[in-house]
Amino acid sequence: MKAYVFPGQGAQFSGMGQDLFNASTQAKEMFAAANEILGFDIQKVMFEGTAEELKQTKVTQPAIFLHSTILATCLGAEFKPDMVAGHSLGEFSALVANKSLSFEDGLSLVSKRAIAMQSACEKEPSTMAAILGLEDSVVESICADINGVVVPANYNCPGQLVISGAIPAVEEACEKLSAVGARRAMVLPVGGAFHSPLMEPAREELAAAIESTTFNVPICPVYQNVNALPVSNADEIKENLVLQLTGAVKWTQIMEKMLVDGANHIIEVGPGRVLQGLFKKVNREVLTEGARLAE
Repeated sequence: MKAYVFPGQGAQFSGMGQDLFNASTQAKEMFAAANEILGFDIQKVMFEGTAEELKQTKVTQPAIFLHSTILATCLGAEFKPDMVAGHSLGEFSALVANKSLSFEDGLSLVSKRAIAMQSACEKEPSTMAAILGLEDSVVESICADINGVVVPANYNCPGQLVISGAIPAVEEACEKLSAVGARRAMVLPVGGAFHSPLMEPAREELAAAIESTTFNVPICPVYQNVNALPVSNADEIKENLVLQLTGAVKWTQIMEKMLVDGANHIIEVGPGRVLQGLFKKVNREVLTEGARLAE
């Protein structure tokens, strides 16, 4: 069974999407539509922008979404998913790919999400930290004991968990996690506490936008971040998408569930190879590859 997976923030690079633009009329049309929807020339930033420009949340999220959804669309008849999933932002790409959302609505929601998240980040100093080499339960327990907002945010693979919250609470958690044997407890260069209660203002804003958007019955289940379960009901998809902003990304659990449910061929759609590497950490034998256009 084929599982198509879609990357999230951090996979961007200068020149992304240029090969798709050069190879496909359909890609050219989608880039033109994106410039119109976003109100700025994202195509130019993706093709020519510096790493600094691409790092801005309002650019990064639409850029990765565009790369992934345009590639999935250009695969045409080759795109035959039995299941899909996306890491954080990538869930929106997955929902366009499995026909839950139109490309235009997906991009509009991603843009609103990015701007709302950026705004929430500016309300309170906050950050995230990568914790390596500990059991999830140990990280969960220490976070729960700290006086302040700090929570597990991204379960990326066994032994790799990202925590998120207010800066003093995250720093205290890092000290305590190092003391109990974390191989690394490193504050990340990010502008805010994604997937934590500090994203509540963004969640409220996005909830209204999602509620007024039409979601369709998908062509295959999406394994959603908040519960790591396959979902095909449009109303349930919407509800989980809203909860995603303040809830943890359960990627480890998604990978395990997909494999249990019969996935044996993992295809990453979008920039980078991060998700392929994470699947290999769960099951070294599983077949993984990056999606690419036929020559």
